Amino acid sequence: MWRRFRERGGVWVLGQSLLMVLILGLAPVTETTTLIPAARAAAWVLFLLGAVPGIGGAVVLRNNRTIFPHPREGAQLVQHGVYRWIRHPLYTSVMVLAVGWSLFWHSWPAGVLTLILVGFLNLKARREESLLRARFPAYGMYCNRVKRFIPGVF
Repeated sequence: MWRRFRERGGVWVLGQSLLMVLILGLAPVTETTTLIPAARAAAWVLFLLGAVPGIGGAVVLRNNRTIFPHPREGAQLVQHGVYRWIRHPLYTSVMVLAVGWSLFWHSWPAGVLTLILVGFLNLKARREESLLRARFPAYGMYCNRVKRFIPGVF
C-alpha cells in the first residue's frame, strides 16, 4: 500500500499537506499585535481571488481531479474553463489563499511557510507536467499557450 502511494506521488501530497496544515495552524498562534486594516482588507480580496480558480478548476476537472501528480487512469486532458488561462488553477488557489491567510493574521512565520509552499507547488507542478506530457501528446502545445499559475505572466 505504501509503495503504491509513493509511486503515485504520495510524498508530494504529504509535503503539500504538511505545509498547508502548518500555515493554517501557525498563523493564528504567531499573529503579530500590530493590526493593519489594509492588510486585512487585502487578505479578504485574496480570499475571493483565490477561491475563483480553485472552484473553477474543481468544477471543470470533475472526475479527472486527484491530489497526486500522476493523472488518473482514463483521465482526459482538460483545456477549457479556467484551464484556458492557467494550467494549475488549484495550486494557484492554494497559493493565493495561503498569502491571504498569512496577511489576515499578520503572521511572518506563516508568510515564510507560504513562500516555501509556493516553491514546493511549483516543483510539484513541474513533476505533474512531465507526467502529463508523457500521457497526452497535446500537452506540450498546451504549455506553450497557457501559463502555469498567473495568466499571461507565469
